[in-house]
Amino acid sequence: MTTTDQRWFHRRGDLARDGWESVVDATTPGWEHTGIRIADLHEGETLPLEDRGVERIVVPLAGEFRVVHHHFPGEWETRLHGRASVFDGPTDVLYLPTGTTAEVRGHGRVAVTEAPTAEARPWQYIPASDTPVELRGAGRSSRQVHNFGTPQALDAARLIVCEVITPAENWSSYPPHKHDEHVPGHESRLEEIYYFETAPMAGSDAAAEASFGMFSTYSSPAGDIDINAMVRTGDIALVPYGYHGPAVAAPGYDLYYLNVMAGPDPKREWLISDDPEHTWVRDTWTGQAFDDRLPFTNDKEGDR
Repeated sequence: MTTTDQRWFHRRGDLARDGWESVVDATTPGWEHTGIRIADLHEGETLPLEDRGVERIVVPLAGEFRVVHHHFPGEWETRLHGRASVFDGPTDVLYLPTGTTAEVRGHGRVAVTEAPTAEARPWQYIPASDTPVELRGAGRSSRQVHNFGTPQALDAARLIVCEVITPAENWSSYPPHKHDEHVPGHESRLEEIYYFETAPMAGSDAAAEASFGMFSTYSSPAGDIDINAMVRTGDIALVPYGYHGPAVAAPGYDLYYLNVMAGPDPKREWLISDDPEHTWVRDTWTGQAFDDRLPFTNDKEGDR
């Protein structure tokens, strides 16, 4: 019988620090290349972002925010219009280079993703309308990916960020895959964070607190890891190595996760290797339609 390794899986609030609901950074044992901060903000509150030698992407999860950011050659204030929830389509985001200090103000729930680097890139505001939206998989493996922080969409130094929506009863992060070896042109070494949210599917009268999904990670030659967990809003899984997936949305409940990746390889790229026992599943998608509940968009705001 397997048990979840508590080094790598954390319930909502377990990582609270300095006004943030959760903080993962270089002070987290066994962690080096990525970070995340999650907070609920109320009107009049401010969360400072110090210069800690990291590049960042500020991601509204729910609500809207203003970010005052200070970096060469001056100071700016950027409005993030946000969204009603993570299940209401893509949001606008703000990329901040290393060497930046900032203050986040607003009302709602916000994520700040991070990666240590000494390489500075220009700051960038990415509106929701410019976010590449990808439908991945097919049938019951259909999911929606917002690629605002991937190498194809953003000029960052190390940081790779995207978010995934998996409708109720569907599977994502599947087939199980890994990125823990440097194999040029085939696989890259990337530490990864999964931040989860869940919600009753549109039209349901279920309580939000009842919603859940499932997530699994298991060992590869790079290291031993074991996560088999029921996940809810605010939970965080850390994947330093190993095969990860599936992430499964339980019947009746939609599943969201924010992925944060970075690693030590010379190139910033997302290259994966499927578990060879399961990669054949990709062939079964041929001829299957995407789930007709996708895409989730902002015009569904009134549905929830």
